[in-house]
Amino acid sequence: MAKHNAANARIKREYFIYLKEAQRRDEGSIDAVAKALARFEEANGHKDFKTFHRAQAVAFKHKLDQQKAVRTGKPLSRATVNSTLSALRAFFVWLAGQPGYKSRLSYADADYFNLAEKDVRIAKAARHKAFPTLEQVHHVIAVMPTGTAIDLRNRALVAFALLTGARDGALASFRLKHVDLVQGRVDQDARDVKTKASKTFATWFFPVGGDALQIVKDWCEYLRAALLWGDDDPLFPPTQIGLGENGGFVPIGLRRGECWQGAGPIRDIFRNAFTAAGLPYFNPHSLRDTLVQLGEQVCTTPEQFKAWSQNLGHERVMTTLTSYGTVAPHRQAELIRGMSAASKLAATVDPALVAQVVAVMQNLPGNGPGGS
Repeated sequence: MAKHNAANARIKREYFIYLKEAQRRDEGSIDAVAKALARFEEANGHKDFKTFHRAQAVAFKHKLDQQKAVRTGKPLSRATVNSTLSALRAFFVWLAGQPGYKSRLSYADADYFNLAEKDVRIAKAARHKAFPTLEQVHHVIAVMPTGTAIDLRNRALVAFALLTGARDGALASFRLKHVDLVQGRVDQDARDVKTKASKTFATWFFPVGGDALQIVKDWCEYLRAALLWGDDDPLFPPTQIGLGENGGFVPIGLRRGECWQGAGPIRDIFRNAFTAAGLPYFNPHSLRDTLVQLGEQVCTTPEQFKAWSQNLGHERVMTTLTSYGTVAPHRQAELIRGMSAASKLAATVDPALVAQVVAVMQNLPGNGPGGS
């Protein structure tokens, strides 16, 4: 069986350029499309795309139902299947309009990649995401070791993630110049920082309490005063590897001048920290859910929650509420059970006040059309 098709490779390359330059897709999205196409080609014996027929799409869907995930050994999730098929459908719709393919392919045949409606509903169903409580994160930070420069970096990293809600890609690429301790702010400047969708925004430190803020201040002071590092040096430098006493390679300190190339080491630090604290592993992104939950508790006006939302990099409050604001099941139960008592107070609520709050929410900047 052939393992490569030169004609397919050429047209795929054109499609990836189209996605990047015309559709403005990022590398991660294009990689996912490439993976879907590779999966289809392998299942289809690397046949030329010009020979595509709807029967191939149907056969591929059946094969996906039988495949298992490499990491878990379980059948592919409906979400994975749906995203794979959606990527293939979009590709063949595009391909049907390209020179050399127009006379051979039908736009309608691409529709055979569609998943059954019930499976699409399963794939897109919102599910509760586990995330740590604020108290759990404070506990993790409190028990992290501080004996070496690497230990101090790791502890400051978790504390900074809690203070800012920054994504792991941003955490890996921050430099000292991005942190303003006087203003209590970090500038997520997309020219230097790997932010989502290359968005530039400022984040003021969230009022999370505990020792997180002081830990970050001490860490920045350590880098500047003890190590004599400057603005362009990384805020969380990679680990320097060198020869140990036994001749093997071991961590020996911090590497100056360059940031981590990926977020893998960030996630490893979180995994080790939560495990050492006797807690399940929560990834860096889960702390954004922790912060949203805190915001729902401490914000008392629509304007305050709008500011909280912007601090996370969201242009619209609804993004914060729909993507991160899901109420945990146990809290949902508490709220529902408490509604009988709360209903007794409903008669005392001023309808005019409710209308005023709604009007304020609708008129806040960023709550108009558009997403983030």
